[in-house]
Amino acid sequence: MNEDAFDVVVVGSCMTDLVSQAPRLPKAGETIHGHKFFIGFGGKGANQCVQAARLGVKTAMVCKVGKDFFGDNYIQNFKDNGVHTDFVGQTSDAATGAASITVNDAGENAIVIVAGANMLLGGEELRNALPAISRAKVLVCQLEISPQASLDALRMAREHKVKTIFNPAPAASDLDPDFYRVSDVFCCNESEGAGDSFIGALAFYMANYPALPLEEMAHRACRVAGQSVRAVGTQASYPFKRDVPAELFAEQ
Repeated sequence: MNEDAFDVVVVGSCMTDLVSQAPRLPKAGETIHGHKFFIGFGGKGANQCVQAARLGVKTAMVCKVGKDFFGDNYIQNFKDNGVHTDFVGQTSDAATGAASITVNDAGENAIVIVAGANMLLGGEELRNALPAISRAKVLVCQLEISPQASLDALRMAREHKVKTIFNPAPAASDLDPDFYRVSDVFCCNESEGAGDSFIGALAFYMANYPALPLEEMAHRACRVAGQSVRAVGTQASYPFKRDVPAELFAEQ
């Protein structure tokens, strides 16, 4: 591991998005013709990490992918975005997480998610990443991996006085109350892509501009996320530092 400490460490999910666009959603047992298909990089954890990295902080991702084509591609995607990959594990025991997404012309969607390797992220990976987690400025977690793994990561960060952001998504009705105790910022979201952009931007501001009031950090993060909804795709739509107004990087 690089001796320099990371600004933002994200413990979370990687998903390969397989997106089909069609005039309407198919009925049960029906085959219809679509008019566009693309493969994208997704997963809430990876999305948030990439957005933070694009704004200019040093990031590391703690996650698990399969020893397959999608896993290899995802590791390269992290590298292309300047995300540290020493804690990205590959396993032969499960495929890289994937989401099959059908979107109709009205923007409605139907999604099947197979978490795959994401659910194998656990104690061993967290112990390996402890040097990075313990020295980070901000740790970010969500619920697309084992909830216990997220909770353990947040506890590790709290023990080392690292600021924590917890994004309880996808929503869970039986959330362990300890999540509230170990989260400095507990942030729910409804919009997936823009919500992940917001969380990644918020982590950037907490790491880089700790003197700003939280309300100002949230305001600026909303403006970053607002940029993302103007482009197609999830990570593909996330702005780099050069794409957002310079005033968002003022000390106050």
